[in-house]
Amino acid sequence: MATMNTIFLVLIFIAFITKEALATQHVVGGSQGWDESTDFNSWTSGQTFKVGDQLVFKYTTGLHSVVELASESAYKNCDLGTALDSKSSGSDVVKLNKAGTRYFACGTLGHCSQGMKVKIKTVTGSAPSSPASSSSSPTASDASASRSFATFVMVVAFLATFLLCVF
Repeated sequence: MATMNTIFLVLIFIAFITKEALATQHVVGGSQGWDESTDFNSWTSGQTFKVGDQLVFKYTTGLHSVVELASESAYKNCDLGTALDSKSSGSDVVKLNKAGTRYFACGTLGHCSQGMKVKIKTVTGSAPSSPASSSSSPTASDASASRSFATFVMVVAFLATFLLCVF
């Protein structure tokens, strides 16, 4: 009986790992990154953001930052006073943990009003996220490899559990 409990716990652990492996990392702005020359509306139009995915903001430290805004009104008016969070590492990761719309802008004076802001609509679903293309999402092939590996791990875990129960 202890062996069955151990196997069950291992399967739960593998399920959590697999869920993380299936998440897609979206490099905000694609190959241009988080920069004032990027057309973020065009970039988001080719993306599907799902619960569990991650946004990666890549930029020059000290030149830009990432501020999460509280509302669409704050987003439209570049009201940085309503910030929910602020990041400035140059390689910031934001996990999309629930469905809905989130708003991000650069905290550097004047950058938001020049268009350095992005609205992310996150949806629920089990289908893989879809980056626009490999050129706009350098991690697209990595995500595909992660999904293949995660599937392999799940199959091996299932077979191992089955064999342990049978024998």
